[in-house]
Amino acid sequence: MKVSITRAAQNKTVRGVAAALIWLLVWQILYWIVGEDLILSSPWTVLVRLGQLITTGDFWLTVGRSCLGILTGYAAGVTCGILLGVLTRRHGFVYDLVRIPMHIVQATPVASFIILTLLWIKSRHLSIFISFLMVLPVIWSGVDQGLSQIDQGLAEVAKVYRLSRWQRVRHVDLPAVAPFLKSACRVALGFAWKSGIAAEVIVTPIGFIGKKLYDAKVTLVTADMFAWTAVVILLSFLFEKLFGLLLDRLPGREVRTHGPK
Repeated sequence: MKVSITRAAQNKTVRGVAAALIWLLVWQILYWIVGEDLILSSPWTVLVRLGQLITTGDFWLTVGRSCLGILTGYAAGVTCGILLGVLTRRHGFVYDLVRIPMHIVQATPVASFIILTLLWIKSRHLSIFISFLMVLPVIWSGVDQGLSQIDQGLAEVAKVYRLSRWQRVRHVDLPAVAPFLKSACRVALGFAWKSGIAAEVIVTPIGFIGKKLYDAKVTLVTADMFAWTAVVILLSFLFEKLFGLLLDRLPGREVRTHGPK
C-alpha cells in the first residue's frame, strides 16, 4: 500500500513538472513570435529580474507587508465566518438576516468594494478589509453547510450519554463540518490573495506588492511586472501548501472542489 501511494505521489510530481515545462516552452515560443520585450518578456529575463529583486532588502519588506495584510484579513475572515456559521445555523432568523448581505458580497465585483471602502479606510489597510470581506461569505457558507450535515442519530447519542459541549463539538460537530471547512478555507485563500493584491494595485499604497506592479506598468518595465506577478503566484502556491498541511490535520474526509488528479 505504501509503495503504491509513494509511486502515485511521484507520478503526480512528474506530471506537474512536465506540465510546467510545457507552459514555459509555450511562453518562450510566444516571446519569439512577438519579438518585443516591451510587450512580452522572456522566461529567462523574468527569472533573472526575479533573482535581482530577491537579493534586495526592499523586496522582502514589500513581500512581508503584503503577506501580513492579506493573511490578517484571511485569518479574520475565517474566524468570523466560523462563528457566524455556527450562529446562523442555531438561529433561523439570524440566518435570514445574514444570508442577504452574504449573497450581495459574493455577487458584487471586488473593484466596487475597493472603491467604496476607500472612502472610509486608509489605503495601507484596505487589503486587510477586502481580503476579510471576500473570505467571510465563503467560510460562512462552508460551515453552515457542514453543520446541516450533522448526523442527528449521533447528536441524540451525545445527549443520551450527556457529553459535555466540548466533547460533542469534538466527536459530532467537528467531523461533520471539517470536510466543508477544509474546502472553504482552500477556496477562500485564493480569493484573499486575488482581492488583496487587486486592492493594492488600485490604491497603490507605498511599500506593497500592488504598488510595485502598478509602477512597473506605468514605467513600462515589463520584466518587473512579470516578476512581481510571479511572486504573487509563488506566494499563493506556498501558503496554499502550508495551510493545506494544517487543514489536513482536521478530522473528516476532504470535499473536493476540482476534478481528478
